[in-house]
Amino acid sequence: MNAAELFVSLFGTDPLILGLAGGAFIALCNTVGALAIVVYPNPSERTLDAALGFAAGVMLSASFTSLLLPGIELGGPFPVFVGFALGVVLLDKADDWAPNVQQVVTGRRVDPSDGRMASVVLFIVAITLHNMPEGLAVGVGFGSGDIGNAVALMLAIGAQNVPEGLAVSLAARSAGLGSYFYAGIAGIRAGLVEIPLAVVGAVAAAFVAPVVPYAMGFAAGGMLFVISHEIVPETHARGHEHVATIGLMVGVAVMLYLDVTLG
Repeated sequence: MNAAELFVSLFGTDPLILGLAGGAFIALCNTVGALAIVVYPNPSERTLDAALGFAAGVMLSASFTSLLLPGIELGGPFPVFVGFALGVVLLDKADDWAPNVQQVVTGRRVDPSDGRMASVVLFIVAITLHNMPEGLAVGVGFGSGDIGNAVALMLAIGAQNVPEGLAVSLAARSAGLGSYFYAGIAGIRAGLVEIPLAVVGAVAAAFVAPVVPYAMGFAAGGMLFVISHEIVPETHARGHEHVATIGLMVGVAVMLYLDVTLG
């Protein structure tokens, strides 16, 4: 029994149920990665900069392998470019709305002078945006009726979500957002958006599918803007640029390896 047959035996063939199960699976993988933060006991500032560099590397690679290239394959370059430009514009205007988002994420009003906190909160927001089209893509896959390809896509995204969930937790911990448990919760919350969007994609595949390339470009544009404008400068601000750069390189390599091995 292959993976698709096992999935059907467990959940049947109703697109709604399959979309819900697929979204829950990739969100669970994100949770596994997010909770891995508990194995990091009291890291130094140097280690946190290296970890944040790793997180940036994970998302830098994922922006291309999980968003831009698949989006171009689905809808061609134009919708991806349009979405990309909108994502850059939105995150470029982040100074106007970031304080309100920071209050939602952290539960308290953040001092505007706290550059590290602002950078990391924007990073978490950008990763959440990144997860949204992935949830849609999984749902559309199940809604299209090709369960074999949908399960393969679900497994690939799920595997990539493990280091992505860890990336969010590391970023949250790097900003000093409370305990490791809270940092883990921040990582989990970033992946929960995938569940309802997978259901929407499965139920309305014919209507949602044309939107997916725009959403992928949008998420990639926002993610790359935050990495370049906020995260890389932040990890280089305290004299730890070497380990931060090595961390970024390792993050890129991890995600590229996963993409090549999972197809």
